[in-house]
Amino acid sequence: MATPHNSANLGDFAKTVLMPGDPKRSKFIVDNFIENPVLVNDVRGVQGYTGTYKGVRVSVMASGMGMPSMSIYAYELFKFYGVENIIRVGSAGALVKDLNLFDIVVAKCACTDSNMLSAFNVPKDFSPQADSEMYELAVSECERQKLPYKAGKVFSSDNFYCHKSVSERADEDALAIEMETTALYLNASVFNKRALSILTVSDSLVTGVETTSEQRRSAFLGMMKVALEVAVKMDGKND
Repeated sequence: MATPHNSANLGDFAKTVLMPGDPKRSKFIVDNFIENPVLVNDVRGVQGYTGTYKGVRVSVMASGMGMPSMSIYAYELFKFYGVENIIRVGSAGALVKDLNLFDIVVAKCACTDSNMLSAFNVPKDFSPQADSEMYELAVSECERQKLPYKAGKVFSSDNFYCHKSVSERADEDALAIEMETTALYLNASVFNKRALSILTVSDSLVTGVETTSEQRRSAFLGMMKVALEVAVKMDGKND
């Protein structure tokens, strides 16, 4: 059952997988929220764990940085491991002035300037969508927990450092910039699976404020709790 990037066996992963970009954030989620976690993958140090949250089986594994890395892991989980739902729990840079540090962005869709779109044979202006049910659950959960959030379009970039400004690349209505969501949503559409990206603002391209690497690893608790509650609510829909 092993793939080039995953040593797990079929059935080792839960139907829902939380995917932060950072393996250390993945381990933080496991250590603080997941009961009885079992290590199911350790290829390339990208550890995947499966345990339970509120009695519901959930897996957590990092995606790495960028769309190529996300595309590899999402493809293998959807195609080979029977995963039905992937929830990205990542960081993003704010593109609008009324998003503050630690605010949550629920990504309804994702635009990009990446050639990733051509690999999926879709137009350059195509913005793949989140699963509508998971999206609504996340928005409702943000409201229930009284968390500051915005919901809408994000911009997925191939470049963290780029000579072009974001305003030259991103759609003007994008709320935030990150590097993985488009690839996740594209893979979900190919396999007729569900995907959602929930992001926490780690810096602002408007004001220049930013969090530390330690805060990006362990201080994004609201986003993590929202994702886990969505996973619980999706449990009965995977059969």
